[in-house]
Amino acid sequence: MPVGHIAGIARITGRDVVIVGGGVAGTSVLLQLVSALTDCRPPRPVRSVRVVDPHPAGWGLAFGDDDPLLLCNTAAELNSLLADRPGDFVDHLREHGWTGTAKDCVPRARMAEYCADRSARAREQAGRIGVAVQHVRASAESISAGGPDGHRVRLGTGEELRADDVVVCTGVHRPRVPDGFAAFLDHPRYLDSPYPAARIRQGLRPGSRVLVLGSHQSAADAALLLCRDGHRAALTSPSGRLPAVRESLAAPLRPYPPLERISRLDPADPYLEDRLVRCVVEAIRLRDRRPLRRQVSRAGDPVQRLREETALVEEGACAWPDVMVPLIEQLIALAPALPPGRLRELAAEFAWMTGRYATALSHVNARRLLAHFDCGALRMLRPYPRSVSFEDGTWLAERSGAAPERFDYVVNATGFSPPLLHWDREQSVLHLDGAPEGATAVGRLEADLRVRSGPEARPEHVWVVGVGTHVRIPFANHLRNVVRQARQVADRLAQAPAEPAPAEPSPAGRGQGAAPGTEAQAQIRA
Repeated sequence: MPVGHIAGIARITGRDVVIVGGGVAGTSVLLQLVSALTDCRPPRPVRSVRVVDPHPAGWGLAFGDDDPLLLCNTAAELNSLLADRPGDFVDHLREHGWTGTAKDCVPRARMAEYCADRSARAREQAGRIGVAVQHVRASAESISAGGPDGHRVRLGTGEELRADDVVVCTGVHRPRVPDGFAAFLDHPRYLDSPYPAARIRQGLRPGSRVLVLGSHQSAADAALLLCRDGHRAALTSPSGRLPAVRESLAAPLRPYPPLERISRLDPADPYLEDRLVRCVVEAIRLRDRRPLRRQVSRAGDPVQRLREETALVEEGACAWPDVMVPLIEQLIALAPALPPGRLRELAAEFAWMTGRYATALSHVNARRLLAHFDCGALRMLRPYPRSVSFEDGTWLAERSGAAPERFDYVVNATGFSPPLLHWDREQSVLHLDGAPEGATAVGRLEADLRVRSGPEARPEHVWVVGVGTHVRIPFANHLRNVVRQARQVADRLAQAPAEPAPAEPSPAGRGQGAAPGTEAQAQIRA
């Protein structure tokens, strides 16, 4: 069906919805919107849904890679796209012959296949209830502010789609620029990301020496891909630290009342950081009475620390991972009460927790990395290079107190910058990719996840779901949270047209008291 066909139909009962992005967030919105509309009596409030994405459903940057080495970092039981059916992903896997456990991490391509399968089912269901669903294979560039005729979503092709409601579900796609490499971003021997994996499989000469910038999840992926293909890799980062190790990020085994206090803490409490840590420590002790210092390694060498923490997981002596999901979700619940500056302060204060524990390695990948460290195919390069240059056909990395080293390729695995929306100078067009001159970044979302063009303006009929909500919500890529956001927006779209969001109340004073001690914080930082 041509792009303009639905837009050209005479307006009849029901609104036209455009979902920008067909990854997990956009697919979740589609599935839950079709489900909500199925429960509505005719005439239904939505008559058409168009999903705008150049890729097939699910096959974006996050999960659209068929290399079996690239695993989801969350257990299968957390990966459902339906808020009211948490076992839906596991059901899908079982339908296709999978025999693993709900706490296993599966290859990321299985998530893309799941999105494609459920999207096809949703289109069929929508057709049965008279709602037209179309996948527009293009990129969206901007959205006009709402007017009498709704919004206009401008595509990279130059075409425009009219929409009454727009849901922005774009993920990350801009690699961070690592320290010292801003001048080399277009260099043919520099890969700005390890994804898709085919770039490494097909683009490097056999037996290359490769410097991998980063030491967290993306860097682990890069190292696994490189070493499997016979290259020799060195990981380097300013911190020089590897993530902690856990079996997987899975659903908690039990309730944790200490964590439930977090969302009720007073945002203005000067001891907020200490109280947060106290809640975490008390929760871990409910799971395992062993001191935290016995559940983590304190080794100074990152490879030895990886080895010791992998052993702790294998011995069943590592209880802290069980509190991570409820902790993340309680921090998400607390965040709206925090002023933006306070939220940034907390994020900086707890960067150690996010960098090592919230984004820990799966035990499977930790074992794979250790095998490569042990055979000499992989090593840590410390300290981080103070300067780099390309001469005589190779990269030269110079470090303080160490001899210079040469590499054939550099792979940037420092992650991706979070997406930002920008209003143009006239606040009439919302840009989805890049900022035109004089543009203003959207630094705030309403409680219902809508955007405003200014503090006094009415909320637009434009919602944000997924990673783009990072301006309001920490851990914006936490899939269970993304699916809940999608459900919230889908339910709203299946009702009457949205009204202006009420002003958000100022956070009330919350529990005061003596400051908790810092001993627990010192233990968990280990």
